[in-house]
Amino acid sequence: MAEQVTRKKRDRIGVVLYLVYILLLIASVLLIARIIHIQIFFDPGQKMTDALTPANVANTVDPARGNIIDCNGRLLAMSCPIYQICMDCTVRRDSNSPEEEEKWLDKARQLSAGLSEIYGDRTPEQYYDLIRGARLSGKKYLKIGKPVDRNAYNRIIELPLFCEGRYKSGLIVEQESIRQYPYGKLARRTIGFVRNNKSNVGNTHIGLEGKFDHILHGTDGIEWLRVTDFGRVRNSDSVYTRAVDGQDLRTTINIDYQEIADKALREQIQNEADLEGACFVLMEVSTGAIRAMVNLSRDRDTHTFEEIQNMAIGRKGEPGSVFKTVTLMSVLNDGYIHSLEETLPATNGNVAGTTIKDPHIPEFVHSHHTNRISVIDGFKISSNYVFATLAVQNYGVIRKGKKVDYERTEKFLGNIYAYKLGDAFDFDLDGLQTPTIPNPKTRYWTDTDLGSIGFGYSTEETPLHILTFYNAIANKGKMMKPYLVEDFEVDGKVTTRRGPSILTAAVCTKAVADTITRALKAVTEEGTAKRLKDAKCAVAGKTGTSFGTYENGQYVNAAGQRKYQGTFVGFFPADAPQYSVICMVYSKPTNQQFQGGGIPARAIKTVIDKLYNIDPCFRESIQQ
Repeated sequence: MAEQVTRKKRDRIGVVLYLVYILLLIASVLLIARIIHIQIFFDPGQKMTDALTPANVANTVDPARGNIIDCNGRLLAMSCPIYQICMDCTVRRDSNSPEEEEKWLDKARQLSAGLSEIYGDRTPEQYYDLIRGARLSGKKYLKIGKPVDRNAYNRIIELPLFCEGRYKSGLIVEQESIRQYPYGKLARRTIGFVRNNKSNVGNTHIGLEGKFDHILHGTDGIEWLRVTDFGRVRNSDSVYTRAVDGQDLRTTINIDYQEIADKALREQIQNEADLEGACFVLMEVSTGAIRAMVNLSRDRDTHTFEEIQNMAIGRKGEPGSVFKTVTLMSVLNDGYIHSLEETLPATNGNVAGTTIKDPHIPEFVHSHHTNRISVIDGFKISSNYVFATLAVQNYGVIRKGKKVDYERTEKFLGNIYAYKLGDAFDFDLDGLQTPTIPNPKTRYWTDTDLGSIGFGYSTEETPLHILTFYNAIANKGKMMKPYLVEDFEVDGKVTTRRGPSILTAAVCTKAVADTITRALKAVTEEGTAKRLKDAKCAVAGKTGTSFGTYENGQYVNAAGQRKYQGTFVGFFPADAPQYSVICMVYSKPTNQQFQGGGIPARAIKTVIDKLYNIDPCFRESIQQ
């Protein structure tokens, strides 16, 4: 009987287990069927997908911006990291015991003392109140002070509390890169900048930084971040594009020369209340490499001279007497004169066929007891009569009855274009202005217009155009293109070499260049630029003075004042030129005179003398 009862219990247990087995088998089949259905047929919908899938966010990875360096490798512009210190003041607040919370606040008090010492913008008590208040109010993001450099950052992360790490202190560090210029304001308009301007007002890409931004910047990278309980982390399942750092840009600028030129120009203009600006460009004769480019404009607020506008390329005006060299080259090239000793009639200073009159000619006739003046004497005293006459006599219009033949005039204007004084050539900075050259086909024309061009009026040129022309004379007729970028580099290795290039193989013969050089030397030895006679080496060059016009086209305003543009342009050493140079000053309306033989000549003499003192190669070339 007992065995029968035991057997029945076993049978009942077996049935129960069998039923459980059947139920589990059915559940398994249903589960597998459900999984298959979900995998193949189920569509969860966008709402469910968004709820169950961590969000992926594209994040741009910034490359390291390339440096700008001078010709000797010294840093002119560089990118440096800065660090914004922030704090999650709620960290461990809810999990701390009262004793642990008291210890945390005590460390925060010590931290506040350190922050006060490093930043200096708040007292320790103020910092502590700031942190404690943010902790009580549950603030997860508290910005502390302004961004700091690496040295300050290293000190901050060693302070009490912060030294315990992010998860105990709440320390948050945001790193970004800023552009720094080790030499301050030197060549700032040439080096330039790239500015993020959301309002799109004004030019945000200036100088070399702006022109070559695409090379200096490099290529952005892309990474995908997903949201987790610990913040955003990189999604390893997504594509990651590595950033390509920008290349370094090596300039032709010699920062020592730049500093010399900047100081020399400032010394001459800083006490001149009537000046509104000045520029100075030093260029290597054989290559066209620009070794210094100074642009000083008077700031409207501070009234000091700052690098605000690049006048060397962006300001054009009537060149004045420095353009007489263009007329001289033209008549020499075309064979109208063969010697600087050739003479013109000199009586009352009236240019035949024009309204031009030079009051200096009667003075010359009286003092020299002659009725003729040579080309070289006219060049030395900067006679408008001589060069207007050369232009009109040789290139004036020919009238045959009612017909007017402009062939000779167009020949002269064509020479100006051939000397690259009529077009804006490609340059390493944006903003090079196009010269203005009048033409008889596009305006009413008289020989007075032609004569005026002959001595530097009725045209507009930039300082860089004028310097390029004079540099060609120093280079025996070969015209080099001015340039500022030597090459692009990665880790010191050149990737793209630019270097010298030729604008025109020969604007004149060597003989013509030598003849003009002799005339230019006479200007500094006996003429309008005698201030340069005592420079450390012989200088060849030309002074020029012109006047700015007002809205009515007049050169003199109602108060009898003029706006002056004074220029000296030339090269040195005169007999074996290494550098060409131009200096221009621009005045406000004034009764004071600002001529090329004054401030520009004095500034250039200072530069030459200081180059002699610091550059042994330059000094040795002069002494040989």
